[in-house]
Amino acid sequence: MDLATTIGFFGGILAVVGTMLAGGHIEPFISVHGFTIVFVGGFFAVMYTAPMEVFLGSFKAMGTAFKKHNTDVAALAGLMSELATIARKDGLMALEGREMPHKFLERGMQMLIDGADEGKLTKQLNNEIAAMKVRHSAKQDVCKAWVELGPAYGMIGTLIGLVEMMGNMADPTSVGKGMATALVGTMYGAIAANVFFGPMATKLKNNTAREVAYCEAAIEGLRGIARAEAPRVILDGLAARLPPAERAKLQAAA
Repeated sequence: MDLATTIGFFGGILAVVGTMLAGGHIEPFISVHGFTIVFVGGFFAVMYTAPMEVFLGSFKAMGTAFKKHNTDVAALAGLMSELATIARKDGLMALEGREMPHKFLERGMQMLIDGADEGKLTKQLNNEIAAMKVRHSAKQDVCKAWVELGPAYGMIGTLIGLVEMMGNMADPTSVGKGMATALVGTMYGAIAANVFFGPMATKLKNNTAREVAYCEAAIEGLRGIARAEAPRVILDGLAARLPPAERAKLQAAA
């Protein structure tokens, strides 16, 4: 479980709900009309911004934001150094069947074992990274569509509420209630954009950047093994991708 996502997500919700409850009651903040226009109307509006499979897949992608991803480049550097040592001593076939921490690395290692040369290996794995970026970007765009359309639908809800209120000005007691109902739509739109989908879109984007960095480091390590480079050379090359503190720790432990 990714603690940052879990704590941030539910902490944001609790902060909003807690502030509502601080006034002693939550009823003024509940509006079926506001919920319908923002979340139901927004749902269908976002749906036609993308193909159905991408739209549905975006919810699965959002679920992965709560999972811990294995993108530790420092651990990868140590592993690649270990694999290079085995390959130089016993040959690539000695790596057959070895469990890998990441599917991308597993595919690349299998290509090496099957006899792929460095050029073919690099080209295919880079193509996989490019395809992954496209897939992830499409799903992130669905989140971004929520960020744009949520507040817009909230404003539509507010305008509908204001029209209803202005049409009933003959009853002064209904004006305050009507104004509150109108404002709830804007509030729901702001919550949708800034509590749910805005941070989620950023999280997914950052997760993709970390995974791309991990995969690029894996390619570098695999190329080193293909060239039969010394394990220390591979380790130092991958360590250069790390922040100074992590780099020093890794090199000291080698």
